Amino acid sequence: MSLLSFKTYCIENYAEYKNESSSSVFSKFEKSKLLNHLESDYEDLHGMGKEYLMDYFDQWLGESNQK
Repeated sequence: MSLLSFKTYCIENYAEYKNESSSSVFSKFEKSKLLNHLESDYEDLHGMGKEYLMDYFDQWLGESNQK
């Protein structure tokens, strides 16, 4: 999976998980520097399962109890 595809996958799946728009999630990822983190830690993150990633993003964004 390319880096761009991975970022898109993360944004789209997190938007669905949180029942938010993709543009809203993109803004959150950008403001929190999560987009940069996805790029710098791509090798470690792209092999993780979807459930793990959603929990990881919740923790990164401080939203673990706001599902």
